[in-house]
Amino acid sequence: MKHQFTYWRDGDYFLGYLNEYPDYETQGLSFEELKTNLMSLYKDIVSDEIPYIRKVGELVIA
Repeated sequence: MKHQFTYWRDGDYFLGYLNEYPDYETQGLSFEELKTNLMSLYKDIVSDEIPYIRKVGELVIA
C-alpha cells in the first residue's frame, strides 16, 4: 500500500504529513525517522486511536 506525503526541513528536523490527512503533522531528526513516524501516525489514524479525523471525499454532481 502506498500513501503520498509532504515533507520539508526546518533546521535540524524533517517535518511532514500524510497528504490524505494534512491536519496531522509529525517530525523526525532524519528523513528515515520521519517516514517511520508517518507510518506510526497512519496506523494510529486507521485504528481510530485518534478521534475526529477529517477526511477528504469526492462528490460527483451530474
